[in-house]
Amino acid sequence: MPTGIDGVEIRTGNLKLDLAETFAPEKDDDPAKYTKGLGLHASSFPDTYEDIVTMAANAAKRLMERKGLQPDDIGRIDVATESAFDHAKPVSTYVAGCLEQVFEGDFHHANKGERKFACIAGTQALDDAVNWIEAGKNRGRAALVIATDTALYERGDSGEATQGAGAVAMLVDEDPDLVTVDPDQGYGSADETDFLKPNQQFPSVDGKRSMQVYLARMREALTDFERSWGDTHPDQFALVPFHTPFPGMVRKAAVLGFRHLMRGTDIEDALESEIGRQPRRDDFADDEAFMDALSEYTDALGETDRYAEWYDDTIESTLAISRHVGNWYTGSVHLARAAGLREAAQAGVDLAGEHLLVASYGSGAQAEIHAETVQDGWEAEIEQLNVEDQLDDRYDISWSEYETIHEVHDYDETTDVDPFTTPSREFVFDGWGRMGERKYTYVE
Repeated sequence: MPTGIDGVEIRTGNLKLDLAETFAPEKDDDPAKYTKGLGLHASSFPDTYEDIVTMAANAAKRLMERKGLQPDDIGRIDVATESAFDHAKPVSTYVAGCLEQVFEGDFHHANKGERKFACIAGTQALDDAVNWIEAGKNRGRAALVIATDTALYERGDSGEATQGAGAVAMLVDEDPDLVTVDPDQGYGSADETDFLKPNQQFPSVDGKRSMQVYLARMREALTDFERSWGDTHPDQFALVPFHTPFPGMVRKAAVLGFRHLMRGTDIEDALESEIGRQPRRDDFADDEAFMDALSEYTDALGETDRYAEWYDDTIESTLAISRHVGNWYTGSVHLARAAGLREAAQAGVDLAGEHLLVASYGSGAQAEIHAETVQDGWEAEIEQLNVEDQLDDRYDISWSEYETIHEVHDYDETTDVDPFTTPSREFVFDGWGRMGERKYTYVE
């Protein structure tokens, strides 16, 4: 029986920072630097009582409730994060403890773990859950896979405008309602130091290098994917959700992906009279000449109507949520999938039986590209998301409030600040335990 994502829930931080109205003036920047250059309009932040555990638990609670599940129905809880605050105790145990406050029974017989590989860890955790079920070890139970992060940068860092916070919870099961995770996968991996956190909260980032590594690993993963899938064509995939540190990065990756997928197809033939054929390495005396020609061709390809049509159909909708919440690290690509499906449902597009090409990436570095197939009745599942209400309900913080909340979530600070919002029907951070552990309570 096919295995995949049976349900999905999204939880964003309760605070909003408007990049054009609040961030740009303080930086003395043109707002277009963010709205057009990065493709971002706002960032989500956690309030004083929110963190990676509360966002994960709140998303998981809503998912379990609307799926009619109890703890005995869950045999595995995997949390992917690069924002963990403990080097031993996994976030999944905290999440399970939260959920046990509101559900009958417990998760004592559920396997719990924490995945770490920068932003790709959410997809790796999804793979683990699928493999666990397909190996027959689940005994009829489902898996909870949760990607949760608070993506903070040091004040003044070039990545500060891309910050964000949120969680994506996925129920992985047999005969799923949303998508199957198909066996075709490809990987691109290398030892890189483009983004890392060596015993520190805020990342050390080589921005230019990170973009190069992202694109290189994606290209390797796509080539490897084709060894399993076979020949690819852009029109084979209804949506292509990318890891989205910011939408501007996806714009760069998408044209390279399209160029690769269309190579040797009818699309390349049709565009030959307009921009020529895609350069082949054998036609050039050296790598430099080849790369120059390939870059020129790629620029021309990005200006064609055929590419613009493909981008609008398969990529643009996947960025609809990210534009307003920023980078969610491990949840980024899973937010993109949900956004693309939600936009399709709202537009009345029938995707049942269509394929998705999911492109995940984690610095350090590794990319994974795999195929998914949309299931019958997917609209009923995706339409239950309440993400629009969450976005509308966020508290729009001022610049001084942003400075304060950044300090609240800085591990080295001990700022005591009243919350900006009032929690309701959600898990909240409730202080510290006797061994320095974080404690949580459900607020009605």
